[in-house]
Amino acid sequence: MKKLTLLSLLLILFLVACSENTSTNSENEGENEEKQTEEGTSDKKEENNETEEKEQPEEEEKQPPQPYEPLEPAEDAKPLKEKLSEEELAQMPKAQAHGDTRERMVPVGETLVQGAEDRTDGPLKDHRLVAYYGHPNSTDMGILGEMEPDELMKKLKEQAQEYSDADPSRPAIPTIELISTVAQRDPGPEGKYFHMTSPKQIDEYAKLAKENDALLMLDVQLGTDSVLNQVKLLEKWLKLPYVHLAIDTEFHVKEGETPGIDLGQVNGAEIQEAVDYLTEMVEAHNLPDKIVLVHQFTDGALTNKEAIQPTENVEVALNYDGWGNSSTKMSLYRKFVRNEAVQYGGFKIFYKKDEPVLSAEDVLKLDPNPAIINYQ
Repeated sequence: MKKLTLLSLLLILFLVACSENTSTNSENEGENEEKQTEEGTSDKKEENNETEEKEQPEEEEKQPPQPYEPLEPAEDAKPLKEKLSEEELAQMPKAQAHGDTRERMVPVGETLVQGAEDRTDGPLKDHRLVAYYGHPNSTDMGILGEMEPDELMKKLKEQAQEYSDADPSRPAIPTIELISTVAQRDPGPEGKYFHMTSPKQIDEYAKLAKENDALLMLDVQLGTDSVLNQVKLLEKWLKLPYVHLAIDTEFHVKEGETPGIDLGQVNGAEIQEAVDYLTEMVEAHNLPDKIVLVHQFTDGALTNKEAIQPTENVEVALNYDGWGNSSTKMSLYRKFVRNEAVQYGGFKIFYKKDEPVLSAEDVLKLDPNPAIINYQ
């Protein structure tokens, strides 16, 4: 009986021990499963975070704000194409064709020359520049010398408004084209046949442009200096977001020649040095894209045009700037700008020397439409 009782007791203790061991194992397994579940969830979260980070696009560098305000067209301004006849839409003016075929290369209203592209976010992409040219110290060098700054800006805006109203799809930006280095007939202290406009005057017109949401274009008359060195002389102002560059090619003479007596010329490769220099400046200082305007009125004043290549930061316009009979001027615009194209065209009007002085509507019949019109 004692043996039976003892065996029964041992059996009960064995069963209890087995039961506790089974319970402990179940709890451990449950804890392990919870840990694995938590670890798995954590791994998935990390994977999701990595995926989200990969899927998020890199933040683009902020584009600098545009430092100008185009003049809005009048409310009743009609689109340019609605003002022209079927013949004018299909053909360039007879004077521009100069006896050759009149078929347009580009549709009315477009300013890029045939086959060109604009990779910038520059002013010419969607707007037109209307500029007043000259030097404040001379009435013989353009309209800037004929008026006080505030009066000048008022008249400039009135002129620019005519172009906004003539072509509402491309509102005009008032622009001051200030001669910042002036060619002269004596060599000067540096022997380079130019003198620089005073920094005080350049600052004055830079301030005038900024206060009126306009642009300032600094024009260089090179003398015997290089294009690139002239650009470097103006670097302080060219780093301003609303300042651009113009080059008067006919004043660039060789050693032994005299500006104003000998007709000068610039090789397109020198223009390209300026374009590349400004491109690097825009990138280095995160500036709005720049414009280089190149003046030409004779064959010899600008050579090797094919070397001039606009970049992703610099727009280039060739500007025909001769004066006199308007029909002749239109045909030379065709020759120098349309047929020897780079990117955009420019056209200069002389208030006192052109016969007749073309209206905004007449200018915008040219093929291609000038992206820059400057007045002297």
